[in-house]
Parts: sequence; C-alpha cells; structure tokens
Amino acid sequence: MLTILGFVMIATFLVLIMMKKMTPMGALVLIPALFCVIVGKGAHLGDYVLKGVGDLAPTAAMLMFAIIYFGVMIDVGLFDPIVKVILRFCKADPMRVVVGTAILAAIVSLDGDGSTTFMITVSAMVPLYRRLKMSLVVMTGVAAMANGVMNTLPWGGPTARAAAALKLDASDIFVPMIPALAAGLLFVFALAYGLGLRERKRLGTLTIEDVTADPETVLVGAGSGAKGRKGGKKVTGGAGGGTDAEAPGTHGAAGAAEDGDEEHQGLDPNRATLRPKLYWFNAALTIALLTMMIREDLPIPVLFLLGAAIALTVNFPNVADQKARIAAHSENVVNVSGMVFAAAVFTGVLTGTGMVEHMARWLVDGIPDGMGPHMGLVTGILSIPLTYFMSNDGFYFGIVPILAEAGAAHGVDPVEIARASLVGQALHMSSPLVPAVYVLVGMAKVEFGDHTRFVVKWAALTSLVVLGAGLLFGII
Repeated sequence: MLTILGFVMIATFLVLIMMKKMTPMGALVLIPALFCVIVGKGAHLGDYVLKGVGDLAPTAAMLMFAIIYFGVMIDVGLFDPIVKVILRFCKADPMRVVVGTAILAAIVSLDGDGSTTFMITVSAMVPLYRRLKMSLVVMTGVAAMANGVMNTLPWGGPTARAAAALKLDASDIFVPMIPALAAGLLFVFALAYGLGLRERKRLGTLTIEDVTADPETVLVGAGSGAKGRKGGKKVTGGAGGGTDAEAPGTHGAAGAAEDGDEEHQGLDPNRATLRPKLYWFNAALTIALLTMMIREDLPIPVLFLLGAAIALTVNFPNVADQKARIAAHSENVVNVSGMVFAAAVFTGVLTGTGMVEHMARWLVDGIPDGMGPHMGLVTGILSIPLTYFMSNDGFYFGIVPILAEAGAAHGVDPVEIARASLVGQALHMSSPLVPAVYVLVGMAKVEFGDHTRFVVKWAALTSLVVLGAGLLFGII
C-alpha cells in the first residue's frame, strides 16, 4: 500500500504543477501533508516535517548566502568579462546563444556546485534571451542538463556518495566513466545546437553581419522585431518574430518590459555598483572560496556565509549600501529558501512514512532473476527514475548497496554498479527534490512546471546516451 501511495503522491504532485493547478511551493507542502494523513500517520506529520527541515536547513543557509555572495559579485562586475566573451560568441544568433549556454554551464560546473553554476549562467545569459525573445525554458533545460552530466565529478557529490556507499575509490569509479560522460556532454551540446536552430527558425534570424561584436550593441539592438542602429547600420529582427505564446516559460518577459526596464538591459557597463579597482580582490576571493569548497576545508554554508560578509564589507563599506545590496537580492533569497523548506515537507513525509523505501524495494524486487548478470545495465536504467524521485543520499546509501549485493551474487563487480549509478544525474538535476533547480528557475523567472515539462524527456534521453556509451565502451 505504501508503494502505491508513494507513486500516487509523486504523480499527483507532478501533474498538478505541470498543469499549473498549484504552485510548486503549495504542492510541496499540501500534497505530502494530505498523503501523510491518508497513510494514517498524520499524528507524526510534525516530526517528519521538522526532520526534513533539519536535514535541509544547511542547504537553505548555503543557498541564501551563496545568492547574496554571487549577487554582489555580479553587482561589482566580476563576471562582466565572461558575459562579454559569451555575447561576442553568440552574436545575437539564437543557435549560438543556446550552445553558449551549454558551454558556459559546463565550464562553471567544474566547481562542483549546481547553485553556483545556475546563478552565474542565468545572470550572464538571461538578458540576451529576453532581448532576443527566446524561450527561457530552453535556457534552464540546457543549463540543467549540462550541469547534471558535470555533476558526476568526484567533488560534485554522486561519485563520492557511490564510493562511500560501496567502499570504493572515487577515481576507480569516475576515471573509466569519462568517455561515457564525455559522450553525454557532447550530446547536450548537439541538443543545444538543435534547440538553437529551432529557436532561430521560430524567431527569425537577425542580420548577423549587421551586428557588431560589441555586446552592448547586441543587448540594445537585438530582439525579434526590434530595430536599432550602430555605426549607421540597421539591425532588424527576422520575419519569424515569435510571440510570447510560442515561448513557454517566458511569462511574457521578452516583450512585456519597457525599453527602459533595467532588468532587460543586461549588465549595465556604467552601473553604480561596479568596483573595477577591487576586481582582482574579488576574483581572488571567489577562487579561494571555490578552492576551499572543493577541498572541503569548511562546510559549504559556512564558506558562503563568510564570503558574503567579506564581499559586502570590502566592496560596500557604507552600511546603507550593504543593506541596499542585500535588499536587491532578497527576492531570490526568499523564493529559493522558501522552496527548499517546502521541499523539506515533501522529503520528510516521503522518507518518514517509509514510502520511498517501499517504492525502491518494489522496483528492486521486480528485477527478474535472469537479469542478475546484467545488473550494471539494470542499475543504469533504474538510476534515471530513482534519482529523480529520490535524493542522492537516499539512492546511493539506500538503494545502490542493494543493487551491488544483487550483482555480486551473479559475479558483477561492485565498481561496475557504482559507475552505472551515475547515469541518471542529467535528469536528477531537474528533480523537485534538488534545491539548486529552484535557484535556476527562480532567477530565470520560469515556472517549475514549464521547466519540468520541457526538460524531462531531453534529460532522460541524455542519461540513456551516457548509459549506451558506457555499454559500447565496455565501461558498464
């Protein structure tokens, strides 16, 4: 019964948010609360919620201070050079913009933290998407998939968990998987290329030769149907001129704002918050912060708390200016932190009632005996849905050991099971149980349901590509 109710609860949640019958925050709280009562454990709802909140509180704190830290770094101009390089590559071409999104997300993912990746990627790319009137769900989907593949780095989390759960060396798991993961990343780039071509066709292409390499020209003059001049040359949107209705997830952001709306002007090169004299200090502080995070010198929430305090104090010595910067980023802080605590209700009930354990064991017990020698393949396939509906901790510490034990009985090496367990990460990064995804959709102002409806099929296909490459190369 718990197995059935678990699947029904998850399905109810997904259907309601994709049909936009409830907000993600409302669904994350009310649906599990209702099912907790249905299961007959309503009296324990408070305990489950407090346990879930306690487990996710460090994550919420990390996100809160990370948003403030990187928000300040964006304010002071640390990432302006990255934005300019990406914009020069993109040249107001929707295809290049989407490919640039995938490349940027993959590069920034080297730090191993999804929230960092999404904050930098969205801040750099969203002004261009809005100016070109491109679909923002394409941006969130491509960024999530690129980050999902890169999330398998040994310091990213899943590989370390698999190594700890099966008592293996992380390098023995990750290094042989590099060809398969590279194939998955190349597929994401190819998919970005295809989605970019689709956006180009939908919107119509700007006259690229008339657009200079100056990123400010692109931001001011670009846009479907927009017109501008630079050096006497006319920049005109293509005849395709898509409408907001054709771009799900944009919420009309592409065309609803006034021309003077600061949010749609990109990174203003003359904004008052720039601190060019402190550029190298801020760069060194960020590099030191990310290095300490990878080395695990201090807990990540503590690192971002200290980093945010230092960044605010050094860049904005005036207390009023510090308050203004915190207030400027408070909307993102509240939205993301609130969503994380709402997700704590969902995970708390799912785990506390035993539904997630019964669901996982039902799936594992359903594996035919004849599939025993192919447990690597089975693990890879199961990792796709299970890492979407479960936290990484639940999957790697609760399910992977069971799969490894079943495989060992048929002569399958545990390291093969560990490698196969990484397959589902491309989809996992868009799971409603992953706090970083709320940073992504929140900063992009995309509905979570729109993002989910768009990304699930492509992310699952990316995971299957990784699995297929692993089988082809003999890794799994």
